[in-house]
Amino acid sequence: MAKIVYYLMNIHITPRTIYLTRHGESEHNLKGRIGGDANLSEHGLAYAAALASYVSKQHISGLTVWTSHMKRTIQTAQLISAPREEWKALNEIDAGVCEEMTYEEIQDRYPEEFAMRDHNKFRYRYPSGESYEDLVTRLEPVTMELERQGNILVIGHQAVLRCLLAYFLDKNYDELPYLCFPLHTVIKLTPQAYGCAVEQLSLHVPAVNTHRPKPSKVHMGRSIDEALETVPPHQ
Repeated sequence: MAKIVYYLMNIHITPRTIYLTRHGESEHNLKGRIGGDANLSEHGLAYAAALASYVSKQHISGLTVWTSHMKRTIQTAQLISAPREEWKALNEIDAGVCEEMTYEEIQDRYPEEFAMRDHNKFRYRYPSGESYEDLVTRLEPVTMELERQGNILVIGHQAVLRCLLAYFLDKNYDELPYLCFPLHTVIKLTPQAYGCAVEQLSLHVPAVNTHRPKPSKVHMGRSIDEALETVPPHQ
């Protein structure tokens, strides 16, 4: 039955556009810390202003803005003149005991967990937290509602938007956790009869890189340097 529902919901009748963007750069992003509920950095606040200006210039009919319950998405939406809805389901993946840690700290305290996550990032569940597989399940009501709605701007988080992007672009579970979604970028999805047209737009506000590609070594006995080889630089 669930598959039938998804099939029916995928028959796109009403023309509309889905805009996806991450929150503006946060104070945690600057320090390489994952999760938490940090405020926007100066560049993040500048992105909130740039995003509001971009949205205003697009003259998007009937636009609704969706955010998570976390401060950094709400702050990013604060200057946009459109109705807003806060979705708890859009909160970032729960990193459990690793919340607000850097990758270096995770490697130092939980090297086996760090290696297990690299080995199978989609199914790995943080201790007392979530996996990408859990997140996909959590987001099912969001994806189904997106299929029914008109023009929507989702201001979300890296892992959450990877899941939504994978859904609309039909990416597999191996690709999903490594999809690159830079800060201060808007991805415009225009659903069509089969698939989506995709446009990626940078709003040209500086931001740190938070994308960590899969390292070449994912086994338990790897060295610290091998474990951290793809960690992006941070403060």
